[in-house]
Amino acid sequence: MQLYIFLIITVLLIVKPTVNAIFVNQLGADSLPYGYLLVALVAVLTSIFYNKAVKAFSLLKVTIGSLIIFSLAFIALSIILHFNALDKALLYFYYLSISLFAVIATSQFWILANMVFNAREAKRLFGFIGAGAIAGGVFGGYLTSIIVSSYGNKYAILMAALLILCCIPIIKKIWNLRILKMTSYVRKQRKYNETATQDSSFKLILKSKHLTYLALITGIGVIVAKLVDFQFSDFANKAISDSDELASFFGFWFSTFNVIALVLQLFVTNRFLSRFGVSSTLLILPLGIALGSLLFLTFPELWVLVIIKGIDGSFKQSLNKAAVELSIMPIPNNIKNQAKSFIDVAVDSVATGIAGFLLIFLIRRLDLDTSYITVIILLFVFIWILLIYRLREAYFNSFRTNIQKTLVANAKTEKRVKYETTLVAARRILNSGAETEILSLLEQLSSYRFVALKDSIINLLEHPSNKVKTEAIKELFQYDKGTAINKVEALITEENDDLVYTALDYIMQHSNINTNAFFDKYLNHETDYISNAALLCLAKEGVNNNKLSLKYNLQNRIAEQVRTLNTPEGFSRKEAVAKLLVTIAYSGIEKFYPFITVHLNNRDPYIVGYAIKAAGITANERFIDELLQYLATKEHRKQAIKALKNYGTGITKTILNLNKSEELSDNIKQHLPKVISAFNSQNSVKILLRLLKSKDVVIRLESAKALLKLRQKNQSLFYNKRIFKRVILREGRYYKNTIDAISSIQSAINQSLLEPENDSDTEVFIARQSLIDVLNEQIDTSLKCIFKLLSLVYDEADINVTYSGLFSDVKEARVNALEFLDNLLNSQLKSKIFPLIEHTVIENDHFDSAILKINTIPEKAYLTMLIKRRGKRVKLEILHLIMVLGNKKYIPIAMPLKKHKNKDVKFFAYATIDSLTDVKL
Repeated sequence: MQLYIFLIITVLLIVKPTVNAIFVNQLGADSLPYGYLLVALVAVLTSIFYNKAVKAFSLLKVTIGSLIIFSLAFIALSIILHFNALDKALLYFYYLSISLFAVIATSQFWILANMVFNAREAKRLFGFIGAGAIAGGVFGGYLTSIIVSSYGNKYAILMAALLILCCIPIIKKIWNLRILKMTSYVRKQRKYNETATQDSSFKLILKSKHLTYLALITGIGVIVAKLVDFQFSDFANKAISDSDELASFFGFWFSTFNVIALVLQLFVTNRFLSRFGVSSTLLILPLGIALGSLLFLTFPELWVLVIIKGIDGSFKQSLNKAAVELSIMPIPNNIKNQAKSFIDVAVDSVATGIAGFLLIFLIRRLDLDTSYITVIILLFVFIWILLIYRLREAYFNSFRTNIQKTLVANAKTEKRVKYETTLVAARRILNSGAETEILSLLEQLSSYRFVALKDSIINLLEHPSNKVKTEAIKELFQYDKGTAINKVEALITEENDDLVYTALDYIMQHSNINTNAFFDKYLNHETDYISNAALLCLAKEGVNNNKLSLKYNLQNRIAEQVRTLNTPEGFSRKEAVAKLLVTIAYSGIEKFYPFITVHLNNRDPYIVGYAIKAAGITANERFIDELLQYLATKEHRKQAIKALKNYGTGITKTILNLNKSEELSDNIKQHLPKVISAFNSQNSVKILLRLLKSKDVVIRLESAKALLKLRQKNQSLFYNKRIFKRVILREGRYYKNTIDAISSIQSAINQSLLEPENDSDTEVFIARQSLIDVLNEQIDTSLKCIFKLLSLVYDEADINVTYSGLFSDVKEARVNALEFLDNLLNSQLKSKIFPLIEHTVIENDHFDSAILKINTIPEKAYLTMLIKRRGKRVKLEILHLIMVLGNKKYIPIAMPLKKHKNKDVKFFAYATIDSLTDVKL
């Protein structure tokens, strides 16, 4: 590939300065605009026939055919020059031929390159391959100067014709090496042909914002280049009258520009692309031309134009060329091949024609000095820069779309029920919806008052479902006092504890009944559903009204209920126990709290749920440990979180202390961040940030998840992205240290297997392997944590689709996801985090294996590092390894753990040290 583009550009740098020099010398620089217009007209016609040829034949046949035609044309030109038969018409013909050769031959090469390499391979190799193009420019330019000055133009053109023919065996070799070996090539080619027949290239470009911006950028770039070229040629022609000297001047400077481009390509291009991404790299060329043009307005001299032309010639072929070719990579191949040919040939040439029209208008009609062209250049450069910024988002969108399309076959799409939000739809659900629909809608309406829905909600009091009736009463609290009070009073006779209590609570709060009259009527009711619910109402009212509690003997009534329900005969209904638990909690009478403790261990999940609720209402410290234990039970987790939230922000200090002590089991501590996020406040963000410093990677992951959910629930909370970037970098260091540790342990295992000493080596091997297994789990968790944290800095949808693509079984999805992430991350995160992700994702793919430098650490060093920075599980694994190693030099590593807060770690540290002190030297 490198040799192929080397020869193409060598030929271009031979024929272009030679014919341009003859053209300018014989017809004058003023004729260049007409040449530009003719190029545009011919190129559009050529692109039509070219696209038809590509549809009918393979790219190989079209490329070889076009190379042969150009070679024959240049041989004919050499003969014409030999007989001095080059007239004005032929000059225009060959000026057009060279322009078409420049766009068609290079376009064919880059289309082939896009077929041969994927996005990640392209990013690594396009710089290397592009160096061949620039080397060809250097070689061709200097070769032109030598041949023309020594033998004349005709021999230079003949040399170019022969070099074109040398490209044919090279492209055949590339085709056989890569394209034919792609098992999906035939399918891709057929798919491409089908797509191409459906839409014209122009329509394909218009349908895609990405391609539209790319075409406009290409066109603006060509216009600017032609305007710069005209200024450069005009000033040079005025300064140098001899055609051979002018050709030599052009050849020298074109070659010099390519030398600069080669240096940039070898030492700058890849670094810029890796550090700043495609869109930022695209800005370098227009910004450079803008600065040069501003300098020319101050010093309108040839040497300034040499600088501007140098910026255009060197940056365009190095940084800009690589960035442009990479910018089209996200487009699917079947569209890319057709659209790119149109952009490279038609758009390039039409832009050339527009430049010609501008020059004719400015020079001929307005009779302006060529210096004024600089102002036009600056205008176009400004538009160019704006388009690059627009391309950036379109570029990202193309990657998003590509990743999603490649995952479609493997992903399971979830159907989400979207609730209708109009009042008409809400009324329809309330009047005739299913029970689940009604309950969901009432939950959404719980904090709103919709007068238009009032009648529909009242009608729900006659619904067959007691759950619906209960929720409907709760919703009536939003409306005026006394709303539907008669209907609610009728519901207290229902045999459902929740419904009866909710109805009584509504009557007490939303009717004109006197408090004393209420309790006189219901507290001693013969139906236990009503009397138990009334007792709960008394407990709630008594919180702020001690006289009321004393008047109706709340304590004695609760004591009687406890005695009754503690006997086998009294334990008639679990609902009665549940109501008593809540009643005790609201009463605040601590002597009854053991009743709650007992039922926290009840076998019935229903009673346990109410015991958890009651414990939370009391907010008494005695229940904290048991509530924390219920975080591990999925059935009661939400209830436990809600209960712990009742303890107020003080519970956060307890959680932070528990995190430091490492006393909780994994299945409990991973849910601690959910408790913090339940407060839904700025302080929650602050505490979760502190948990992100935890030694336990599970807690860090869950804290990151909790922060994401918290941001979704409350958009008003402030998130400092700088802090999160620092946290990501810290997690990255943890991830890298884990990779190094695993590699070092594996190295120790391999060495011990090669040099077995005794039977105890088996125990050491098992201990080391067990430690590797734990670290591998932690590295997976850490990577998930990194991506969750990235979602807090960047768009969450982008990070989610990237993560899905990176760990897909589809290689194309992984490649696109890596490239997308590479462009998404800022420079600091890109340099520190991206290599870690790339190493993990592509370690099994056929890419560069030296992406990440992995350090092998001595055993004592990595054991010391891990025991200081890791949680309980790793500490126990390391203590076990130290014990089986039986080496006293490891005692200092275990010694600090004798004072550890966790009992298991402390006990095992003592046992390990004791076992080592008994070892004989």
